[in-house]
Amino acid sequence: MKKNYILDTNVLLHDPNAILHFEDNAVVLPIGVIQEIDHFKRDLSELGRNARQVSRTLDELRARGKLSEGVALDNGGHLSVVMRPDNARAVAQNGHVDQEILELAFRMRSTRPEPCIVVSKDINLRIQADAVGVDAEDYESDRVDITELYLGYSRLEIPKEQMEAFAEKGMLPYEGEPRPPNEYLLLEDITDPNHTMLGRLDPEGKAIIALLPTPRELAAIRPRNKEQHFAMDALLDERIKLVTIIGKAGTGKTLLAVAAGLFATLERKLYRKLLVSRPTMPMGKDIGYLPGTVEEKLNPWMQPIFDALDLLSSERKDGRKTKDLLEESDQISIEPLSFIRGRSIHHQFMIVDEAQNLTPLEVKTIVTRVGHGTKVILTGDIYQIDNPYVDSTSNGLSKAVNKFRAHGIAAHISLQKGVRSDLAELAANIL
Repeated sequence: MKKNYILDTNVLLHDPNAILHFEDNAVVLPIGVIQEIDHFKRDLSELGRNARQVSRTLDELRARGKLSEGVALDNGGHLSVVMRPDNARAVAQNGHVDQEILELAFRMRSTRPEPCIVVSKDINLRIQADAVGVDAEDYESDRVDITELYLGYSRLEIPKEQMEAFAEKGMLPYEGEPRPPNEYLLLEDITDPNHTMLGRLDPEGKAIIALLPTPRELAAIRPRNKEQHFAMDALLDERIKLVTIIGKAGTGKTLLAVAAGLFATLERKLYRKLLVSRPTMPMGKDIGYLPGTVEEKLNPWMQPIFDALDLLSSERKDGRKTKDLLEESDQISIEPLSFIRGRSIHHQFMIVDEAQNLTPLEVKTIVTRVGHGTKVILTGDIYQIDNPYVDSTSNGLSKAVNKFRAHGIAAHISLQKGVRSDLAELAANIL
């Protein structure tokens, strides 16, 4: 049976193409939702861009007929914009769009035979709907089951003879059950569980290959556990163009990414520049109220990156620190993510920190800017999200992990153990 889906404003701001994701069912937009979309159109953030795209889409659909009477969608569905029966101006005056949505759901439930469902990313609206007997759902077209989120590695038991062959040759043919390309493996001797080695499935899934050794230039931050060894291998392998790293606070995800970027850019000269960005702003709040140049406005938000650089900085032979040299030579660039649109980023080692605060559309915007010779690193903690329009299952980082796991051009690692300090690890676990 076909259904009627009433969409909340936050669904359209989260995914401007949401109206096309309900198959052949009817999608209904209350007039209050359209008015709220209009309020966001002037916003310079990603929400503003999404609002403008929604408005353009609705305007294009007007060519098919009156939205008040309903128009056909390309996927076989049906879209209509519904006015309140009393007076539309009341919505604009009091702003109670949630109330309008619930009233519309009640009205449609009594006048239409098909089930009526409210779709919202607002938890409180879903609770209110449930309390008054209206069916409500979260928008889940882009959700990832967090309990099944890909870790990026697994255990594999093999005979002693194969362990010895792998140790000697650094490669072992793989003929077992299908695994994602570039999956990392903890190899265990069947006869001796204490005898273990680390490896990675090649991009074709046909062989297990040895990890790249950590360069002596990175000895100061050498990996402290198997997950960090896996992450360092993915960061240093220039054949892997997209690396996603998930980990709680203190697991070393940002430090490892910055260290690998510095080494690949300065020492190996594989990239022209190290480009670093974070989405805390201006993807969200504007930085215009801060004094100074764009660089000076960015400094407070980028301080975690500077902290990593300070930790990695070692005195060079000429007495200058690595951080100072980078700033002078323009080999490191810190830019707002809002400047990424429309660009083609070539031959750069690009780190996007705090990527859990990005929507799937924002991650798509970033990754599609990548040109020849560029490597992209997305790091974040999916349990530490500040963006009210995403959660641990619908953010862009989780989506990227899930979508790219089957492709040999990408690798993923989940860091489990904190290495910042014993106190930081304990706090992350118990507070």
